Amino acid sequence: MVRKKAVVDEKIEKAQRDCGVIVITTGNGKGKSSSGFGMVVRAMGHGMKTGVVQFIKGAIPTGEEKFLRRFPEECEFYVMGEGYTWETQDRARDIAKAEAAWEQARRMLQDASFGLVLFDELNIALKLGYLDVDTVIADLQARPEMQHVVITGRGAPQALIDAANTVTDMTPVKHAFADGIRAQPGVEM
Repeated sequence: MVRKKAVVDEKIEKAQRDCGVIVITTGNGKGKSSSGFGMVVRAMGHGMKTGVVQFIKGAIPTGEEKFLRRFPEECEFYVMGEGYTWETQDRARDIAKAEAAWEQARRMLQDASFGLVLFDELNIALKLGYLDVDTVIADLQARPEMQHVVITGRGAPQALIDAANTVTDMTPVKHAFADGIRAQPGVEM
């Protein structure tokens, strides 16, 4: 433990720069959005103004939305999708919804009063070609220096991964749905 402490202390000593970071949670496992919403709540606990833009999701109200709407001064919350892409079956409409959502996201990225913004399921909109990856990356890179961005969803494009500071790939090991258990309030929504 003495040796481990010395290694960890040396890494901490080298990490002294403060700046906004881009965090991506992707992969097929559960917990991507949950992680993002946890960071929203954590940021609020530190007195930061936060913003949420949900891409894709929207057909089913979530506990996160119900909770965060109690704090309109601390968290701006926009549900911009209409549901899972296999349900909507209208690519042109899905693209229009994603573009409208990105306009809301872009507004937040241009506003230094937001300490942390969450773009929930943005990766899916990018993966499906609803938005231009290069435009999204350019907007992310032009944001205020201290603003943090959290992006969730399966299938994060490699260019976005390359632009991020922290990336986690959620890997499924076991899920209740495979045993015939439907999505449960408080766990999945």
